[in-house]
Amino acid sequence: MKVLADTIGKLLVDGYQGYDGVIVPGGRVRAGCIAHSRRKFFEALSSAPEAARKAMDYVLEIYKVERAALDAGLLGTPQHLAMRQARSKPVMEEFKAWLEAEQPRHPPKSVIGSAISYALGQWDALTLFLTDPHLPVDNNASENALRVAALGRTNFLFVGNDTAGEHLAGLYSLVMTCEANGVNPIAYLADVLMRVQTHPASRIDELLPQNWTPPGTGPSA
Repeated sequence: MKVLADTIGKLLVDGYQGYDGVIVPGGRVRAGCIAHSRRKFFEALSSAPEAARKAMDYVLEIYKVERAALDAGLLGTPQHLAMRQARSKPVMEEFKAWLEAEQPRHPPKSVIGSAISYALGQWDALTLFLTDPHLPVDNNASENALRVAALGRTNFLFVGNDTAGEHLAGLYSLVMTCEANGVNPIAYLADVLMRVQTHPASRIDELLPQNWTPPGTGPSA
């Protein structure tokens, strides 16, 4: 949470209460992860198959809209937002009405009951994507990226000391940001580690992976 302290914007996460410290007025706004909510209904398939499948069908409709936007090259555009408003919003409204009608039919502590309570309790966060085309409907991309770190966790036990660990974490963030932006990490680091020594501090954002261009191909060269 120290990393996120005093930052602003939207934080796309599940319902974990540990994030509450940064989701405060003037700070971060919680955006809910549709995939986390779906996972809870998936876990209820064996005990309440009909209700669980119905909930998952609603979620599927949301992903169909996202796929259509992706295929059309509209992700993050005003047209994408219009698609969400026209197609996803009615689905989410119907989904909520179904959840509220279904909730009294199941024991609160049952798997399906817990899934319904979670979805309703996170509703404002789960529907925030309807107002911002830049906001993904889930945080699967970040979770997939973190799997690499989890696989190397044992090796990181021998990083040496806290300072070395912080340096490694910074390097790790740079490499993963490169990958997220389609940048070759080796080419990026080879160029930036030399250029950063003379690059104006006031223009350091030009050297961030998402803004960087290879030497000789752009204005940051």
